[in-house]
Amino acid sequence: MGTVIQSVLKAIDILHLFSPDEPRLSLGEISRRLNLPKSTAHNLVNTLAARHFIEQQEDGRYALGPAIIALTQAVRINVELRDVAAPLLRELAETARESVYLAVLDGTFALYIYAVESSARLRARTAVGDRAHLHCTSVGKAMLSALPEAQVRAIIREVGLPRFTDRTLTDPEALLQELAETRQRGFALDRGEHEAHNYCVGAPIFDRRGQVIAACSVSGTDPAILGERLPDLAARVLYVAQEIGRYQGYLPSRSAMIHTNHGPLGA
Repeated sequence: MGTVIQSVLKAIDILHLFSPDEPRLSLGEISRRLNLPKSTAHNLVNTLAARHFIEQQEDGRYALGPAIIALTQAVRINVELRDVAAPLLRELAETARESVYLAVLDGTFALYIYAVESSARLRARTAVGDRAHLHCTSVGKAMLSALPEAQVRAIIREVGLPRFTDRTLTDPEALLQELAETRQRGFALDRGEHEAHNYCVGAPIFDRRGQVIAACSVSGTDPAILGERLPDLAARVLYVAQEIGRYQGYLPSRSAMIHTNHGPLGA
């Protein structure tokens, strides 16, 4: 474990004091229950209030603020998305025989919220909970391709284009060209840009407003993923991404189709 900042822990402890039975607390109660000097409690409360995690009521006591509601709403949406996507992603992993991932757009990063790890995956732990840069992963590029260019450039200015392997795109114009190609074909490629010798195919997932909210991908070390297997894997990833989007109310202009031994899937 890295460095733990005690003041942040104390601020979190303050948030945990509130409950349905005690939705409002005075500064004195917060100070006593956490055994904090009143001045320290006051500074922490003011800091939380500045970001709307708590707010002062008319009677002078404090209650949880609207920022908490926004966070819980985001968690609920991610959980619902994961639960809807899980059966489709498990089936994709079974047919592709590779690792499969689901990530959401988390500000300027991709946040992995579900994974089916292949037994061939050398990584000992799951990717769930990890954040990755958008420019070097197939899920990230899939989501970037659905954003306005101005927003993509703003993300580049904020977090840069750090190099992870000798294949990572670090030139903004080269990345924008890659995103244009991604947008045209409907799926993104990771040619070993985040991890050497790891290849991925990803597709964006849209909500009912047609806005990108997530992406799913197939990932593995087999170079054929980007070779002879690409047409089949890309079709499968696109189909799953569209099906997940349908559950969010998204209606694609053209449905993806997978051809199997039993005929086509999709319409």
